[in-house]
Amino acid sequence: MRVWRPVVFFGAVCGLAALGAAQPPPASVVYVEAREHAVRQMVELPGTVEARTAALVASEVDGLVEALRGREGQTVGKGQVLVRLRTADLELRLQAAEAGRREAAARLEQADADLERNRGLHDQGILSASQFGASRSERDAWQGRADQLSAEISRIRLDIERSSVKAPFSGVVVAERCEVGEWVGRGDPVSELASLHDLEVRVEVPERYFSQLERGASATISFAALPDLEATGEVSTIIPRANPQARTFPLKVRLANPQGRIGVGMLARVTFPAGAAYRATVVPKDAVIIRGAERTVYRLKDDDTVEPISVETGAGVGDWVEVKRGLEPGARVVTRGNERLRPGQAVRAAAGEHALP
Repeated sequence: MRVWRPVVFFGAVCGLAALGAAQPPPASVVYVEAREHAVRQMVELPGTVEARTAALVASEVDGLVEALRGREGQTVGKGQVLVRLRTADLELRLQAAEAGRREAAARLEQADADLERNRGLHDQGILSASQFGASRSERDAWQGRADQLSAEISRIRLDIERSSVKAPFSGVVVAERCEVGEWVGRGDPVSELASLHDLEVRVEVPERYFSQLERGASATISFAALPDLEATGEVSTIIPRANPQARTFPLKVRLANPQGRIGVGMLARVTFPAGAAYRATVVPKDAVIIRGAERTVYRLKDDDTVEPISVETGAGVGDWVEVKRGLEPGARVVTRGNERLRPGQAVRAAAGEHALP
C-alpha cells in the first residue's frame, strides 16, 4: 500500500502539468470600438453598362467606298478618318468649275471695261439709255455667273472633304456598316462608334424606391466579369416614367472608364443610397466574419477573453458597416487576428486606428 499511493500522486501531478502545458498562449489581436454614425439605407440592383456617347456615323455624300480606315475594335480619335470614298469624279467636276470661273472672271473684267466706256458715251449723249442698260446687264450676268461658279467650287470642295468620313468624337469602332467597293448614298451609315471613356449604367428601379432617389448621389458599381474592380459613379439621370409592365423607373449612373476595362453591355451590380439618413451602430468591415449566411463579430470582454456575437449587418459606410442588432456603441470588436479565435479564448489586445469616413 505504501508503494501504490506515491505512484498515484505522482501520476496526478504529471497529468495536471500536462494540462497546463496544453493551454495555448493568449492570441495577439487588434480591436476597435463600435461607433454610432449616420447611415443611409443602401439598395443593390442589377444594371447594364451603356455608352453615354454613341453614334451611327453616316456619309454626307454619295460615293463608292475606296478604303476602310476604322476597323472594328479599333480606337480612334476625334477627326480621324473612318471611311474614304472615291473622289475622282468630284475632282474632275472641280477642275471644270474652276476653268469656267476663270472664263467668267475674264468675261466680267471685259464687261466692267465696256460698262465704264459706255457710261462715258451715255453721259455725252452718244449712246442711248437702252444700249447703256444692255452693257450693264451684260456685266451683271457675268458677275452672277462668276458667283455661281464660286459657289459650285465651294460645294464640290466640301463634298471632297466630306468624302473622308471622320469620327465625330473619340471612341471605339464597334461595327463596320460598309465594305470596300460598296456604293453608299447620302445619309447611309458607314460605321458605328461608341465612346468608352464616359459610360453609364442603366438600372431599373422598383417603384417603392422612386421617391427616395436623388440625382447626384454617389453609387458603387461592381462587375461579374471584373471581380477585382469596384468603380464609383454618380446618379446622373432619373427618368420619371415607369415601365408599364414591370413598374420600374430607369435610373442612370455615370462612371468614368479611363483604362477602358469596362465594356459596353457588361452586367453590373449598382449600390446606391435611398431614403433619409439615420443613426446606427457601425463597426469596421474587417470585424465581421462571414461564413455562409452567418455574420459573426468577436467582442473583447473586460477579462481579456473574447466571445462571438451573431450580428445582422445593414448599410455600408465606407470601410464600416451597420450592425442592426447584437452590439452597442462602445463595444470593443476584434478587427485583426479574429479569423482563428475560439469562444472564451484569452487574448493580448491592442487598440487600433480605423477612421470613420
